[in-house]
Amino acid sequence: MNFLSIFVFVPLLMLLALWLVKGQNAIRTVMAIGSTVLLCAAVYLTVRFLADRAAGADATMLYTASFDWFAPLHIKYSVGVDGISVAMLLLSGVIVFTGTFVSWDMCKEYFLWFTLLSLGVFGFFISVDMFTMFMFYEVALIPMYLLIGVWGTGKKEYSAMKLTLMLMGGSAFLMCGIFGIFYGAGGQTMNVVEIATQTGGAHAIALPEQLVWFPMTFVGFGVLGALFPFHTWSPDGHASAPTAVSMLHAGVLMKLGGYGCFRIAMYLMPEATHQLAWIFLILTGISVVYGAFSACVQTDLKYINAYSSVSHCGLVLFALLMINETACTGAIIQMLSHGLMTALFFALIGMIYGRTHTRDIRELSGLMRIMPFLAVGYVVAGLGNLGLPGLSGFVAEMTIFVGSFQHSDTFHRVLTILACSSIVITAVYILRMIGKILYGKCTNEHHLALTDATLVERFPVVVLICCIAGIGLAPFFVSNLVNGGVVPIVEHILSF
Repeated sequence: MNFLSIFVFVPLLMLLALWLVKGQNAIRTVMAIGSTVLLCAAVYLTVRFLADRAAGADATMLYTASFDWFAPLHIKYSVGVDGISVAMLLLSGVIVFTGTFVSWDMCKEYFLWFTLLSLGVFGFFISVDMFTMFMFYEVALIPMYLLIGVWGTGKKEYSAMKLTLMLMGGSAFLMCGIFGIFYGAGGQTMNVVEIATQTGGAHAIALPEQLVWFPMTFVGFGVLGALFPFHTWSPDGHASAPTAVSMLHAGVLMKLGGYGCFRIAMYLMPEATHQLAWIFLILTGISVVYGAFSACVQTDLKYINAYSSVSHCGLVLFALLMINETACTGAIIQMLSHGLMTALFFALIGMIYGRTHTRDIRELSGLMRIMPFLAVGYVVAGLGNLGLPGLSGFVAEMTIFVGSFQHSDTFHRVLTILACSSIVITAVYILRMIGKILYGKCTNEHHLALTDATLVERFPVVVLICCIAGIGLAPFFVSNLVNGGVVPIVEHILSF
């Protein structure tokens, strides 16, 4: 068995074990062991990958394996990883691990769907066959409806239906784009690397076809990446989702959008990327600024973080469309940074809501004195979000803006300056929110009797903070990891 398949088989074994066991302690044991194994596998893969690259392994994808699933359409279970994939698997491992402890008191059915969602995410990042990627993509989306609709809060039925319909609409575009790429490239393979090496040769995708399939594929993935104006499902979905689902959704699932846009749409259709990038640069630039401004006027903690995610995920797509090594490397670091920060935010919001039973910032104040551990964690998450040096947000955003300014034309420079303005806007809503809910005098006497985080709750918070600080203090480890995956894709796109 190929080592990468452990990221599929472990969640499958977890599903089987969860179905068989009874009792809360047994359920917790299965989830704790399974999520720990996945995290350890991701760490081991990272160490092994870096060692093999240092030893001279220079293939585009390492640890590849391929098995026929449906020969007439050349559909295969094909797996392999580069630096980008390894980074995303490591992020997924951390979020699933911490999300398990944040959901410590949830029921068996919840964990079954949560594990299925995790299976889709891990499977997506190890796949190099377009159809296999699409299959795991759908596996990751389907559980969201029940996780939000059954265990969510607020307008959960409306939010679950809105999220499902919009993402399924994006999937329809995506399916058309994938089959268009397959037949346009000669109909002989769905392997991403094999199609890319054909481009420019006998089986190249003709430019007129690229101009059709590129927008469909980019929009299909972009819907999940909160691309304006297809972002409206995101705030409602995040606001209604259970805490760990919000963590996994914003922390990892939305990254499938940026990863797919880069790996499939841009990599396989480079000529269309050059011709149509300006359109999507405008849309992503709007996402960056609009999301930040929208967060400023929200009063619900989850909505503030959800609109912040629209802004930060828009910045990922914005950087990718700059099509240079520095900006694209920054985009991948931003995926990691935002995934960790937003997971920390949602975890803390869930813990605060579980005690105060409100997420309205107008009803919260003085929490620093009442629950100092959660308050300090919230401050760290906020400072990381606004780009404080020493934390991951600073490294990601500065890399993106430096790369974006490498374009000397007025169009790219103006858009970059507008995107930079989001830093100031982010500082406004983050500092306003922290000042309102954490400091001052507590105005609700019932909140004075509340307790701080338990040991089980503190553990995932500490893990996430360490990861955020780790990227901020040792950024070259991450950039060296992902750079080997970014460079071949960027060079391939620029060669046309």
